[in-house]
Amino acid sequence: MAEAADELSTPLGQNTVGKTRRVRLPFTAMQALAVLLGLVLVGFAGVALFNDNPLGGEPIARITLRNPPPAAADDKHAPAEPAVKSAAKAPAAAGDAKNDAKTVTIIDGSSGKRQDVVIGAGDPAEKTTDGDAPPLAMTGIDPRLLEKSRYGMIPVVADGLKPFTVYAAEADRAKAARMPVVAIVVAGLGVGAAKTTDAIMKLPPAVTLAFTPYGADPGKLAERARTQRHEILLQIPMEPFDYPDNDPGPQTLLTTLSSEQNLDRLYWHLSRLQGYAGIANFMGARFVATDPVMQPIVREAAKRGLSFFDDGSTPRSVAQSLSAGQSLPFAKADFAIDVVPTSAEIDRALVKLETIAKERGTAVGVASALPVSIERLGAWLKTLDSKGIMLVPLTTAMLKSKSG
Repeated sequence: MAEAADELSTPLGQNTVGKTRRVRLPFTAMQALAVLLGLVLVGFAGVALFNDNPLGGEPIARITLRNPPPAAADDKHAPAEPAVKSAAKAPAAAGDAKNDAKTVTIIDGSSGKRQDVVIGAGDPAEKTTDGDAPPLAMTGIDPRLLEKSRYGMIPVVADGLKPFTVYAAEADRAKAARMPVVAIVVAGLGVGAAKTTDAIMKLPPAVTLAFTPYGADPGKLAERARTQRHEILLQIPMEPFDYPDNDPGPQTLLTTLSSEQNLDRLYWHLSRLQGYAGIANFMGARFVATDPVMQPIVREAAKRGLSFFDDGSTPRSVAQSLSAGQSLPFAKADFAIDVVPTSAEIDRALVKLETIAKERGTAVGVASALPVSIERLGAWLKTLDSKGIMLVPLTTAMLKSKSG
């Protein structure tokens, strides 16, 4: 022990071979901490510089988009919930399922063009002022002809009144019974406010306008059309032969679904806008040619006091025979006037429509809202009086065909 103590007490500078040395670190604890903090800052800088998120570090809000109920939208096997309840028995039914804003791709059935659109948030029932009546801005909507579904307000027959008769455009039906008539339906409206507004404002009131259930606010555009005295139809997306490669859009009626599921989807579409005199197929060549799936749709349209317009996209459609069995007002387009969207071809198709009207007494043409279609239609319609042909709303053509 004494020898060890002597070694520890040896003065600096003396020979210390075989004796213990003290080790001095090259930096202090504070210096080490500073180096560590520097490395951390360098790491954060690297993340900020090389991360592929240009908004890294910015506040983020996460929003949950709710889809329609599975049974009604995607589940092809689960039974659908009852979609409609009486307004008196289920005052809260309209709020059971709400549809938030959602971007979808819509395919034009005639041109094949695709367009991204936003389906508006909420259902029409949320905009009512007293829980039973439609929005006050919707002039001419009879609240008696609406009932609540879980998606919103949908048409119904009440007090002997039907939407078909109440929302039909005015026309001289006595005169129409005595002379050749032409009805023009401009379809695919509601998606694209500019082209929809052109059709509403540039075409005469006797032209019938058909709206799809899609778009940011189809109800607002439909109401504008009614304010300009056009009668309107609601197009129901139905399955085409090349589905799903060619997809009409959300809530499409499908041949693979049960009648309950298709009716549930139908109610969703019916709630998207108000004041229409009837429904029409949107695409749907396979669906309208399949009797078992079309029967419930035609029955429901008749039950709700509507009419059915077949756009003539398939010669195998069973809509006419089923409509006759239900005493449902019906019309089928003779052809689309703008299959080839050029001025020359559209003019040629319109001359053909004149010929059919003179031979049969009634002719029905369907068109899209292409600028060239609107321009050629507007010019042609001004010539009809001089040719002894009367332009009439589609409902008048339906009634004339039925009486004939």
